[in-house]
Amino acid sequence: MYLAQVKKALLTYKKGYIDGLPIALGYLSVSFTFGITAVGMGIPPLAAILISMTNLTSAGQVAGIEIIAACGGHIEMAMAQLVINMRYALMGISLSQKLDKKYSLLHRIISSFGITDEIFAVASGQDGDIPPCYMYGLITLPYIFWAAGTAAGALLGAILPETIQAALGIAIYGMFIAIVIPPAKKSRGVLAVALIAAVLSCIIKYVPLFSGVTSGTSVIICAIAAAGLGAVLFPQKTGEEAAANE
Repeated sequence: MYLAQVKKALLTYKKGYIDGLPIALGYLSVSFTFGITAVGMGIPPLAAILISMTNLTSAGQVAGIEIIAACGGHIEMAMAQLVINMRYALMGISLSQKLDKKYSLLHRIISSFGITDEIFAVASGQDGDIPPCYMYGLITLPYIFWAAGTAAGALLGAILPETIQAALGIAIYGMFIAIVIPPAKKSRGVLAVALIAAVLSCIIKYVPLFSGVTSGTSVIICAIAAAGLGAVLFPQKTGEEAAANE
């Protein structure tokens, strides 16, 4: 009985591990660029590596090193991180609805460290409840590659031409597209939410009226508005409603 449970847990972990591989490959190039940028701003390589080992937030880290480089204060840093990373609280609340009964408080605390946009998207797309082993597997490679990419960029980035350094930052967008397209093909609701979020993001970015809105606040506004409209226009049926229709 015990061996069967261990085998099931390992298989669940393996599934998460495999699902996390595409995310990890995308993170490798993005974190490489972060390492280059951090060292270019005067941050020691070891400090850049430790930042990535203790954080999993590309936008938050980039904003953080800019404040550090500009000798900003602790309050400025705290406010910037709160605004930029507030979306993770929304993701955590949403994801908590899919966790299975084995998820203790300790498991939740550990898993919360690894919630990123991409990990949230993959985990949310899973059928049924999510066990701790799956989340740990899903987080493992992205975390390792994020730290390793930063180390490579911080220590070796200076030898690459500037054109290659700039091109590495494009990989994150391809990763986002790869995550969104499969569920969007299956659900009009997902497609609609993605399009609404994209339109709102463009409006906030290019309309002068919203020029003072930060990138972190923009993400929160787009996420809440798009999700709210998606819930109204494409409501998900409950288990009882789906059974009744069948």
